[in-house]
Amino acid sequence: MNHNLYAILAARFLETPETAALILPAAQSISFADLDRASARCANLLVQLGLKPGDRIAAQVEKTPQALYLYLGSLRAGCVFVPMNTTYQRNEVTYFLSNAEPGLFVHTPNDWAQELASAAQVPNVLTLNENGDGSFADALAQQADSFATVERGENDLAAILYTSGTTGRPKGAMLSHNNLAANVKTLHAYWHWQQGDVLLHMLPIFHVHGLFVAVHCALYNGSTMLFEPKFDAKRVLELLPRATVMMGVPTFYTRLLNEPAFTRDSCKNMRLFISGSAPLLLDTFNEFQQRGGHTILERYGMTEGGMFTSNPCDGERRGGTVGFPLPGVSVRVVDDQNETCAANSIGNIQVRGDNVFSGYWRLPEKTREEFSSDGYFKTGDVGKYSDDGYLTIVGRSKDLIISGGLNVYPKEIESVIDSLPGLLESAVIGIADADFGEAVIAVIVRRNEADALDAASVISALKAELANFKIPKTVYFVEALPRNIMGKVQKNILREQYSKPTA
Repeated sequence: MNHNLYAILAARFLETPETAALILPAAQSISFADLDRASARCANLLVQLGLKPGDRIAAQVEKTPQALYLYLGSLRAGCVFVPMNTTYQRNEVTYFLSNAEPGLFVHTPNDWAQELASAAQVPNVLTLNENGDGSFADALAQQADSFATVERGENDLAAILYTSGTTGRPKGAMLSHNNLAANVKTLHAYWHWQQGDVLLHMLPIFHVHGLFVAVHCALYNGSTMLFEPKFDAKRVLELLPRATVMMGVPTFYTRLLNEPAFTRDSCKNMRLFISGSAPLLLDTFNEFQQRGGHTILERYGMTEGGMFTSNPCDGERRGGTVGFPLPGVSVRVVDDQNETCAANSIGNIQVRGDNVFSGYWRLPEKTREEFSSDGYFKTGDVGKYSDDGYLTIVGRSKDLIISGGLNVYPKEIESVIDSLPGLLESAVIGIADADFGEAVIAVIVRRNEADALDAASVISALKAELANFKIPKTVYFVEALPRNIMGKVQKNILREQYSKPTA
């Protein structure tokens, strides 16, 4: 059996080859047969460029059908796909290219990508802009539209997704064909995908949620995707009558609730709204239920394994929780001695299952640290089970901030801030935000009051180094940071102090 994820997906969606796979904003329709031919052209291109199974394909491109062809073609050729957030800046991309050592880098045209690729000795570099044009698209047009999908084993890598750690050093989570296939099969059954389901897709596709959950589920079900370049609340209202399923981050739902036209009537055709990538505020959950007549299904997962838990399709979807462990996934809450916690007792969340990654790219020691002796991955999240088995996430032991569904790691930002002249120390925290779930806040101690360092100069320096979603919404200056007896900054006190939601 060929365990290549593309072969598994295509065996399902090619049952109805003329069905629309993608419907674009201008009403252009791309069928599943078109998708198959386009991914074949991409796979042929990769072979022509000299790429072999196991070689990495790095992509920092906007959301277009061509970007999806690149991903599917990489799978077909047996290559390893490495997607990058489109807002990553020079320093971040420099590290990813040097660490992943891709055989091909496809990027949105800018002033520095070619320079960085040359410095990292990437042998092939192509461009792809937000309109789907560029040297990558030109090269695709020259290729044959049939390709024998490369045989892959269950444990062969399909993708590497970088996720920063608390040290600020990005880690590449290695995901196999079986990791991804196991998750999509489980989600397809658990969320009761049906013939005729249409997915409203407004998520980015450099992220687990948009690519490995949303796209995979639609392809596996043979469902049409209303494939939109980005989220727009008014556009959602236009498209809801044509959709049955929508996946989003909490920000999508808070902004939708800000639209007076959002009513029960506007979403009467919908079957399922799913939320993830960040905590959904209970107020949002309740208001959406009242206004739209639908109960949002919240689930829990991460880069290192896709989805771990979900509220049920049938049965109570309990606000403030992430439901039950998915079939085939073991999720436990343990104390610091690795003993199972009783119900309602807070502990460390650990997971195990076929969907859970094998480890971090070229970081064997870090991989060993992140797994228990009996094979559970230590998520770094803290939570508790209710008496009847619902899991609630109560915090993150690693101080991870999730803003607008994207991971922000304080240490990475603090390292840049701490390098600025006139600064003594800093602490970066996340506080509750009605729009983004969490907002990034920087609390800074100047060396002395005479130093000219101000909020504008801090923000400017950060924007030159980091992606926009990592930039603090607010910068506060204080005389000292609160510390415990061991000298560790007490971020819990800072979070309490600055916990008023931002506007």
